[in-house]
Amino acid sequence: MAGQDDQDAPRGSNVILSWYDRTRPMFIDLVGDYAGKELFLVEGDSLLRVCFEDERIDFEDGFQLLHAVYVAERFLENLVKRHCQFHIAFFEENAELCMPPGTAGTHRSRYLLARSIIKRHLAVHLPDAHPNLQVNVFSSLKCSEFQEYLRLCPIHFVMAHDGSPKSITSAPAVNHFDADIMPADDDEKWTKILLRGMIRSFNVHRFNVALINRIEFRDSKAFTMIVESFIPRRQTKLTMGIKFADAIKEAKELLEKSRQTSDIEASFEDQDLEKVSEAFSEEDLNESYCLVTYAVSKILKQQECDAFLASAFVLHSVIIKHIPLSQRRLPLITFDEEFEEQIESFLEAVSEVCRNAVEDKRWNELMSNEEFDCDSIDLIDGRLFRAVIQAMCDNSLHGVVPRAAQPDWALLSGLVAELGDETLSLAGSIEPAFSKSTADKADFEGGVEELTVLPFTNSVFDKHLECIHVKTDASLAVRFGAMKIYRETTHWHNHRKPLNPKYAPAAKVSKWRNPLRTNQFYMKEMTTYAASLTGAKGKALEPETLTVGSKRLVKLVEEKPEKAAAKSRKDEAQDTPTQNKSGGGKKGTKKAAAGLSKKEQMIADNKERKGSSESDKAFTAWSTIMKGLDVISDDQDRYLRTVDYLNALDSAKTTFLEADIHTYMIQSLLNWWAMYCKVNKKAEGYFVVALIWTTVRAICTSTSPISKENIQHVTKLCTLLGITNALTSFDSTPIDRKLSFVFKYPPSAQDLRIEVSQTELQLNYCGPYMDRMLDAKPDPRVSSFVPDGWQRDVLDQLDANKSVFVVAPTSAGKTFISFYAMEQVLRADNDGVLVYVAPTKALVNQIAAEIQGRFSKKFPVPGKGVWAIHTRDYRVNNSTGCQILVTVPHILQIMLLSPSNAKSWAPRVRRIIFDEIHSIGNSEDGVVWEQLLLLAPCPIVALSATVGNPEQFNDWLKDTQKALGSDLKMIQHSTRYSDLRKYMYEPPKVFQFSGLGKSYGVGLGLDGLLGFDAFHPASSLVDKSRGMPDDLALEPRDCLSLWKAMCKFQNSEYQVPESLNPEKALPACIRKADIFKWEKDLKKLLLQWLADRNSPIDRVVKELTPTTSTPKLLTSDKALSSNSSASDGEYIDPYDLRSTTLPLLYQLHKRRALPAILFNYDRSQCERIAEAVLKQLVAAETLWKEGPQWKKLMEGYEKYKEQKDKKSRKPTKPAKKTKGEDDEGGSKVDRMREESSDGASAFDLFDPEAPQEDFSFANPKALQKAELDEYIRALRWKNVKEDLLDLLRRGIGVHHAGMNRKYRQCVEMLFRRGFLRVVIATGTLSLGINMPCATVVFCGNSVYLTALNFRQAAGRSGRRGFDLLGNVVFQGISRERASRLLSSRLPELTGHFPITTTLVLRLFTLLHDSKSSPYAVRAVNSLLSQPRLYLGGQSFKEQVLHHLRFSIEYLRRNELLGPAGEPVNFTSCVSHLYYTENSSFAFHALLKGGYFHKLCADIDTKTSIVLDKLILVLCHLFGRRVCREVDNPEEAEMIKRSPSVVYLKPMPEDAAKILRKHNADTLDVFTTYVKTFAAQHIKEEERYLPLTHIPVGFVPPSANGKANGHAVPNGGAHPAKPANDNESFEFLPSLPVPHARSTFVALSGLGDEFTTIDDLCSSTREGVFLESAVIPHLELHPDECRTPLNAYILDFYMHGSLDPLEKANGIRKADVWFLLNDFSMVLATIVTSIALHLGLGSDADPEMLDVMGAGDAAENEADEKVAATIIPDALATSAATAQVAAPIRKSKKVVDDWDAGEDALVAQEDYLKSEGLNGTGATDDEEYDKLMNVYKAFRQLKSAFDEKFHAIFA
Repeated sequence: MAGQDDQDAPRGSNVILSWYDRTRPMFIDLVGDYAGKELFLVEGDSLLRVCFEDERIDFEDGFQLLHAVYVAERFLENLVKRHCQFHIAFFEENAELCMPPGTAGTHRSRYLLARSIIKRHLAVHLPDAHPNLQVNVFSSLKCSEFQEYLRLCPIHFVMAHDGSPKSITSAPAVNHFDADIMPADDDEKWTKILLRGMIRSFNVHRFNVALINRIEFRDSKAFTMIVESFIPRRQTKLTMGIKFADAIKEAKELLEKSRQTSDIEASFEDQDLEKVSEAFSEEDLNESYCLVTYAVSKILKQQECDAFLASAFVLHSVIIKHIPLSQRRLPLITFDEEFEEQIESFLEAVSEVCRNAVEDKRWNELMSNEEFDCDSIDLIDGRLFRAVIQAMCDNSLHGVVPRAAQPDWALLSGLVAELGDETLSLAGSIEPAFSKSTADKADFEGGVEELTVLPFTNSVFDKHLECIHVKTDASLAVRFGAMKIYRETTHWHNHRKPLNPKYAPAAKVSKWRNPLRTNQFYMKEMTTYAASLTGAKGKALEPETLTVGSKRLVKLVEEKPEKAAAKSRKDEAQDTPTQNKSGGGKKGTKKAAAGLSKKEQMIADNKERKGSSESDKAFTAWSTIMKGLDVISDDQDRYLRTVDYLNALDSAKTTFLEADIHTYMIQSLLNWWAMYCKVNKKAEGYFVVALIWTTVRAICTSTSPISKENIQHVTKLCTLLGITNALTSFDSTPIDRKLSFVFKYPPSAQDLRIEVSQTELQLNYCGPYMDRMLDAKPDPRVSSFVPDGWQRDVLDQLDANKSVFVVAPTSAGKTFISFYAMEQVLRADNDGVLVYVAPTKALVNQIAAEIQGRFSKKFPVPGKGVWAIHTRDYRVNNSTGCQILVTVPHILQIMLLSPSNAKSWAPRVRRIIFDEIHSIGNSEDGVVWEQLLLLAPCPIVALSATVGNPEQFNDWLKDTQKALGSDLKMIQHSTRYSDLRKYMYEPPKVFQFSGLGKSYGVGLGLDGLLGFDAFHPASSLVDKSRGMPDDLALEPRDCLSLWKAMCKFQNSEYQVPESLNPEKALPACIRKADIFKWEKDLKKLLLQWLADRNSPIDRVVKELTPTTSTPKLLTSDKALSSNSSASDGEYIDPYDLRSTTLPLLYQLHKRRALPAILFNYDRSQCERIAEAVLKQLVAAETLWKEGPQWKKLMEGYEKYKEQKDKKSRKPTKPAKKTKGEDDEGGSKVDRMREESSDGASAFDLFDPEAPQEDFSFANPKALQKAELDEYIRALRWKNVKEDLLDLLRRGIGVHHAGMNRKYRQCVEMLFRRGFLRVVIATGTLSLGINMPCATVVFCGNSVYLTALNFRQAAGRSGRRGFDLLGNVVFQGISRERASRLLSSRLPELTGHFPITTTLVLRLFTLLHDSKSSPYAVRAVNSLLSQPRLYLGGQSFKEQVLHHLRFSIEYLRRNELLGPAGEPVNFTSCVSHLYYTENSSFAFHALLKGGYFHKLCADIDTKTSIVLDKLILVLCHLFGRRVCREVDNPEEAEMIKRSPSVVYLKPMPEDAAKILRKHNADTLDVFTTYVKTFAAQHIKEEERYLPLTHIPVGFVPPSANGKANGHAVPNGGAHPAKPANDNESFEFLPSLPVPHARSTFVALSGLGDEFTTIDDLCSSTREGVFLESAVIPHLELHPDECRTPLNAYILDFYMHGSLDPLEKANGIRKADVWFLLNDFSMVLATIVTSIALHLGLGSDADPEMLDVMGAGDAAENEADEKVAATIIPDALATSAATAQVAAPIRKSKKVVDDWDAGEDALVAQEDYLKSEGLNGTGATDDEEYDKLMNVYKAFRQLKSAFDEKFHAIFA
């Protein structure tokens, strides 16, 4: 966060520009990945600058004010539509910044007037339309009002402009302004300094800034760049602050000096106010009439203009009110230079006067008092004004005002006469020497154009498209074209043998490449992985072997079950049994026997007899253990050891001993509590009483036999302590048996009673231990635990074969649903398939390992298996031969759309499980999820913990499922199993570390630890306007403190009802269910207080917020040993995560709160933190090894070694084996005795080379050294960095997507096994990965730490069955930010427009290549009959189909589809590049246009020239990233010196030409679409503004019988005449009304001719459905996209090094691998698809599922090598494993295909005469050779690129 600091700001050049050049903004999905529902601030002048930069607004001569207002509203409406929550703030000091740089001085006042009018318009009209959108005006950023605003409305970030020029152009590049008017460069530089200075001041105040000028609206998303905030370093803060302030001040002065102001006296004086209020009070006016009369009269008085212009201006104002908007598309009329100057200065004067009036408070008060309509947005229409001047000059008015306008003209001219003592007249003027218009005769004839499309018919699509009426082009050329023979995509497959045997496919099996062996290697990995998952420590896995047939249900005993066995018994230190009361008796007891059959009864009797001897054995063992326990002096230690012993017992022994062991535990706890009482510190020891309480509860609810003596002691003890509420009736009938030890009480003189009420004790300390049973009931379908009600409901839905959508928090138990569904499919038959779709590879691996650990099945035929994994980069087992496929969305989509699967695999899919379904909101892959949900051929299960709008999402899912023929039910569950407790962490000032030392503490949570402050969830509600999120959970103690705080501040108006008093609201012995009810009532009251301004809520929140203080010094336990003095401690920079992490981990270790996952969302930062911790541990260890302790230890070790040597030389006597001895000689007991008497066991495991225990977080007990060495050896094979291996040895792992796959898996396994106790990870670990931990730390702030990610990651803490409480810690995050995270709401899921052009193409391929198989037809029908295509999108089925028809038209015109929808030519190349849409279509344009054929003709002779050009072209198409232009000369110099070019050179002209033509054709197709759509679907005129919905312009009253309220001319004083009066305005040279373009945009004279796709998409009229995201076009630089592209791929290809990519190209280090791998993947796809097209890779899989980037391929090769060394050949070849991994399906004939093609040569003759490539009449042979060269060139490029890639990442 402190990364982009000021420490090295260069001198000389402007400090602000050079600071900004060093920032590294991130491109992000604004709503989905960042803002969510958070409030942000839009800086008003930045908004206006973006709008005024729209080149289509005619602001120069035409002064189109209304068009500018429309653009501003449309921009804001785009934000509102995407669920953005924002306020707008204008800062008066920034007023000058709204102008585009280089604005002519005379136009300055126009922009300022527009600014004032828009500001006032939004302030007046937004509250009605959008009450939440506040508009505020502040004098400056520093003013106190703004500071107060920030205090009341905690905004999340600010949206502002950074002064860069506009990047995408919507109009042809015209330079409006003359260079001599104003040096644009200087102007631009100063505004940049001011805007970036503002960004920096927000950044320093911890606000991130989103760049408004970089925003892109795609689908339901908005993308932009984020400049991250930072904390300035203390030492530089002051000096830099002054430097920055000076730079800003200077820029401000220079800018003001440069902008001339007019010399007219324009201010609104007191006498003006008197005059106008007198004049206006009599009349019924509106604001624009008032402004016009006031302005004209004021200017006339100063004799700044003549009456002619004044008359024309007033008349133009009257006409505006009397003609409809559609009539106002006028040409621009210009006059001679001299007269132009008069018009300029007149408009400047009017603007100045009007602006001063509108800005004046008194004017606004006058308007509202008079109740005049605020309609000044349509004050001036420059084109209309000029048309009126012309009409007056050439006397086409005949000296008469048109009849409809007469009353208003009379009224206004009268007012001007009254105010300005000047009479207006319609007399012409001889001033203009001449006039000319921009329109010629042809422009006025709006001839009807013939809109046609190419012929298309397809039996499946036709019935859906019948509602769309478009004319088919029947011209001769088209008819001839239809006769042209299309080359089917498979045309070349048998064309002829390859020219060069070198390109024949390589044989697939070699020393390294043996698919079977690799598969076995992966299987071995999976089995190890599964062992870590199921906690089968060291035991072989025992998966359930399933057979086809129904499941045997569990027999239920009529009483409740014995125990909720789902709970693992680990950690019962805190987790004493909270099972349901009165379970069925243990097997074999009389009680249980009651419900059993005769046979079972006999068995039970036998067991009972056997039981008595068993019980004697158990007690004997226990008494031996007790001897060992009794000698432990420390009560806490003794208690913990007892707990461990109880947890390790098998169930039979537990039955006998449980009651006694619990009683023994109570004795230790009692003594421990007595110690607190003795020193009078009861308050500190209540956590011990909580442990006593929970142990007593365990005895009461236990089903094991219990003796009368147990009961007696427990009862006595509860009375002594005053906790009698813990006692309830005992579940077991007491038996007579002596207690196995003597229960000792503390001395009786001591007072052991608790000093708080029992209710308070339970709420404050026993919360985590409370009984959690809600509505759980045993269910015969579930044997392993007792399912809750919602879980049983899900099972019912699955049994009924319905779809289900489950929303439940992490740890609630969603996973088991998936396994139930899997078992159903496996038991049903051997053919059915279940597909499990997960968003990340890590989750795919884990699920597969769990399946491996749970199920096995014998299949009657070979080649079948239970499961397979299939991701882009690796596969295990056979994906079409398994019954459970675990995969990622892209792969499933390929499989479902694959024609070869349409008849075999796809119809067998019985159910699809979508895990983490909220991934549908992702900007990258979300659309694939959405398409899958629309195409699913079977019922689904959708799972998520974090959906912000479950009801809406459910409605959409329900509709989509209905269209597919399934019913769907949503099942919600809101409570977590374990509570999460949040803490703020404040690092100490000084930390002195010299070893971890012992950990202690059995209390839960981190309370009382140095630097940790508990964070009450309700204290996060600082912003009342946001209300409270539904999932803000309160644990019992939070409820208590909230209730107390509310009681403290209640008053007569706001009272806390007595029914909420915990003593009344809760029973004596509190259960979790009671808490939920109480919490709900408390929250209800809290919400009422939150909604009410006057309630005491602020004081309540303040009361719950602790005052923090920074701890001074933290020393580790061993620090004060002789070799270190207290002054050694290191000072800690509280903002530097690298120095605050070890103190934090040390504290967690002390409190036994490890294992922990630390989340940091920056990959390289994760590694830096880990490296820093490693350094600190190693340094401390090295220091310790210099001290006396180590010396002493080593001496002992040397002695031990000597003894051992002596011993090993002594011969051992062979012993006779007797009964009771085992193979190793001597009875077991003897041997144990002997070993212990050696006394050397302390050194047995001692390794002086390994990390020492006090300097390592690893838990050596969890893993044998040999196993660890094995892991490390395997990772060395994979070239994992040594540092990472050292970290593993010390118990620390790093986990992010950029890590080696094997290393990531190792980290997951070792963490689950308990060896690693610290993992530092990015968000990849938060998605569903089963890595339970005790503590989650949010380590540093990040743009990516959003409401969604926070909930996902926090959910890893405190998993069911492990912890009763999860800790969540905020480290390096401010309290405000933490509050915002806690009180944030989840973002709403919004969708994408799913019918992308590529999807259409792939659907046609599916239909055609599967010969319209039933599956394919059903897929298309279900997709097209969806009522609501996209989530959050409007339900306009017809519009979507209309859009679809034009996607088909595009594909037809580009020769990808034939007339009947058959895929032709290069279809397969395009559809395989589907993941790069729209680049794939640009690539196709070049391929089809023969560019690559020409370029690659010389591949053999001019190899390097061809390849260099080829990669340049590809960089323009794929992996595009825009480049920021650098303003600081020093930075620019650095870029020049680096080996990177950074700015991508323009595309070669002949390629650019083809793409320009492609873009023009695409524009033509979609313009036709918009026009036909508008003609068919849009009837009424467009006259309402998009955001405020204010109507503008005159409406002929005949429309609805009365004139519209807002636009009634003259307030209705003179009723409008009938509509035919319009003829009276015939003197206006109106142009034809456009159909496609918005009438508001047409005000600037624009018609239906569009220049770019962006122009089309951003100015279509209201009601036209046009989704720009799916229009296949690529903005060309520099034609449409002014910002240059980043040349990072080309640069890497040239220099092959990483450093310059980060420093010069500005690519984040963590992203480099991914970006290069993606490009490598594109190359691989192109090469393989051309090979397929040519029929070369006939053994390749037609779906190209094996294609991957070089980075992934390299990882797989490494795996293959490891496999070759680990798995012997013999094994691999025999491969007689249970599940034969049938090698990836390939056609049998591999090489024979070359000859088989001979016959096909005959077909060649038919093509000879057909039009070949691009009309060149190429024969098939020529065409084949040319394509062959293209193939060669791409292959060579791929190997050259991959070689460099390998070299870097090896």
